[in-house]
Amino acid sequence: MHSTVARRVPLRRSSCDAATTRSVAPLAVSERNDRILLTAALGGFLAYAAAFIYRTSFVIDGERYFSLFDDAMVSMRYARNLADGYGLVWNPGGEIVEGYTNPLWVLYMTVLHLLPVAPSKTSVLVQATAALCLALNLYYVRRIALVIGGGVRPVAWGALALTALYLPINFWSLQGMEVGVLTLLMTTCTWVAICGMDSGRFQPRLYILLGVGTLVRPDIVVAFLAFLSFMVLADATHRRQHAVWGGVVLICAVAGQTLFRLWYYGDFLPNTYYLKMTGVPLSIRITRGVYVALQFVWRASPLLFVLTGLLALRPDRRIRLVLWTLAAQITYSVYVGGDAWEYWGGSNRYIAIAMPGFFALLSYALYRGARTLGRFRSELSSPLAWNRTSMLVFVLGVLYALIAFNSIHGPEALAEVALLRPPLHTGPGGSNHQDVQEALLLRSATAPEASIAVVRAGTIPYFVERRTIDLLGKNDRFIAHAAAVVGPDGTLGYRDFRPGHMKFDFAYSIGQLQPDVIVQLRRRTALAKPFLEAGDYKDVLVAGRCLQARRDSPHVSWTRLPATGCAAPEEDSEALEPSSGAVR
Repeated sequence: MHSTVARRVPLRRSSCDAATTRSVAPLAVSERNDRILLTAALGGFLAYAAAFIYRTSFVIDGERYFSLFDDAMVSMRYARNLADGYGLVWNPGGEIVEGYTNPLWVLYMTVLHLLPVAPSKTSVLVQATAALCLALNLYYVRRIALVIGGGVRPVAWGALALTALYLPINFWSLQGMEVGVLTLLMTTCTWVAICGMDSGRFQPRLYILLGVGTLVRPDIVVAFLAFLSFMVLADATHRRQHAVWGGVVLICAVAGQTLFRLWYYGDFLPNTYYLKMTGVPLSIRITRGVYVALQFVWRASPLLFVLTGLLALRPDRRIRLVLWTLAAQITYSVYVGGDAWEYWGGSNRYIAIAMPGFFALLSYALYRGARTLGRFRSELSSPLAWNRTSMLVFVLGVLYALIAFNSIHGPEALAEVALLRPPLHTGPGGSNHQDVQEALLLRSATAPEASIAVVRAGTIPYFVERRTIDLLGKNDRFIAHAAAVVGPDGTLGYRDFRPGHMKFDFAYSIGQLQPDVIVQLRRRTALAKPFLEAGDYKDVLVAGRCLQARRDSPHVSWTRLPATGCAAPEEDSEALEPSSGAVR
């Protein structure tokens, strides 16, 4: 008889809650050791997350600053304004527009802004919260992997390692996006759904959690519908309860947010919906969405996706649930045209939240493949070879998956995973550093009444504390409802499309609103030139970047700005302008 590859944790199919925590007496010591190892692993991850967060920080004038991803800093500006009594607005006293898509996350940020913490350190509280969410997520990933893998511990540890060291999840979460909370939500809901199927009991908390998720981010409705449709089809015994609970919670969650939005903002949908989903041909969105989805799979490893997808052939509802929810998120990503930062690689914000479940399946698939290879090897040598060969193949498979999924924009991305260099936009000299430095200089060189026009609408507005004009329309209703910018031939290619970055109108934002200072035109400077000349703007080099200040502005202190201008605008690493060279 062949030896087993790994000792299994006894599973009680009638009680999912006990599946990974209870065992028979002879294995009590082993279970205790497992808990110790898990505690150590979670502690190690928190230490890694702390180092990751620190790696993204930077020092200005002797003070260390922590800043989130720019979109998260938009939420932070709304949160601080609410905490200061101005309401859920981007500009105090300005247009009331919903430029965020994460209401519950904004409210949590508001609470943090009520604490006696300096603006330079408030972001680290958000990052620490995300780290705790990711650590708890790992706990549930392990439980899911144990149940799906039949109690085999290596499957659980493989899933935990793949999730803990996946750069996109860590980056989007630890840089302050709501991804960390939503990842935990998806994994927890997967666990609850599995518990319901294994125990034969209806789990109303599944829909309560998903309802809360829609408050964190409205498009979690996609995941809600994915869980609801699957449970209605897969759990015939409680089909009516799933339909009633799911339907009522979903309607209440969506209706409640919509009524608040209509009352407070006067819009049926968030401003960012109109910005990203209107004024762009559906064919362009879908084509670009398919393109970036295939690019994601190709850059990772088609083989690993195929290997995991083959598990769907097994008559296991738990496996199919995980694959179904992942497919729903990928489909949604295709529908909206992907994310704005696909050039960085990896799973975008929509797909990342479903990746822990995928990694649990991938670990199980690698284990099954290793076991099959071990059996073949044992027939050629001895039964003991199965154990040694299988474990070696499994470990190598997990290592290969770690490298493949983390080489998101090439092998150099592994340096970001290893913290040898800071990830996208972060660390000393990164865009966040430059934005904060520029904001502090502009705050000292402008009066409180000054207006600042920006492209990156989060970090600079948060730290400059001036009325700000959003050139790309996230916080501007006029721009958001306009048509997307097209190329000089009157067309827009799918490779040029970047959700949320395709609309601007300099005749309105510069010519009509006449900001005192314009920041970050960069590669769009040539398009804005006629309006800059008409408004008599002067080029000024601030914090290594070229900006434009209005000569006759009474709100600009020229003595605090450099006397010399600047050369041609530097290239923008984000490629904010379509590659075709956009015009209106």
